Amino acid sequence: MAKKTLLFIFNPKAGKEGIHSVLLDIIDIFNKGGYEVLAHATQYPRDAYEMAKEYESKVDLVVCCGGDGTLDEVVTGLMEKDSHVPLGYIPGGSTNDFANSLFIPKNMVEAAHNIMDEEVYRCDIGRFNRQTFAYIAAFGLFTDVSYQTDQGLKNVLGHAAYLLEGFRRLFDITYYHMKVESEELNVEEDFIYGMVTNSRSVGGFKNLTGRHVDMNDGLFEVTLIKMPKTPAELQEILRCLVSGEDDTDLIYSFKSRKLTITSEDEVPWTLDGEYGGSHTEVEIENHHQALNLYLKSTKK
Repeated sequence: MAKKTLLFIFNPKAGKEGIHSVLLDIIDIFNKGGYEVLAHATQYPRDAYEMAKEYESKVDLVVCCGGDGTLDEVVTGLMEKDSHVPLGYIPGGSTNDFANSLFIPKNMVEAAHNIMDEEVYRCDIGRFNRQTFAYIAAFGLFTDVSYQTDQGLKNVLGHAAYLLEGFRRLFDITYYHMKVESEELNVEEDFIYGMVTNSRSVGGFKNLTGRHVDMNDGLFEVTLIKMPKTPAELQEILRCLVSGEDDTDLIYSFKSRKLTITSEDEVPWTLDGEYGGSHTEVEIENHHQALNLYLKSTKK
């Protein structure tokens, strides 16, 4: 009887490089699960994306290990091929918002065991113009922190590295004049931050997207923060973000399947922690249950 095949893509530099100590254990788990394993350590940016596109039709399962950027590359590769091959994810980065949102274990060996249970969870995926994102598209304050923070610093300090870089930017606020159009909201304002998410955690912080997030309901959680005109308004915004309470007119918060955002000036966007280009117009759409994930969770 022919064995199933598994493509294992891992980023050897992600997080604190913990994959090195458990790599053989993980491959052994996959072998015991009935899979022949093709293991590939990423060598350069977009390597995971290229591998996913090349092998998705040749294997029975794709598993990736790394941070949100590695996950984004693999998901993008699969979605561009309109692939239905299942995906397993072993979190290995510094923050791992996607894994936290789906209650995937932080322990890599435990996460590998759970993938072998082969329980399918059909997760929503985002389209950003012609690009794909797994869980967040964002612009504005702090959004470039993840891809401009030195990898060595992230490996040493973990999540604290993002905070240090973020605090450095706090007093350098840029705003964008934007028009937002959706079925739920049509507004034109100056915004310092915006995020369109399918996640319970953003930047390691929970409840920023609300307390009732369903990652396969066909809807995004949208948060838009207006430019504060006074220090008191900035304090009000920070208070609401920390408390997770939406009781201010300075923040728009709603759910939407699709929205269009336009601006006169080009706005840099971040997709899953990676630079997504600068745009004057973006159309963001939820692709309902487009990704087949292998995961085991009691909180789906």
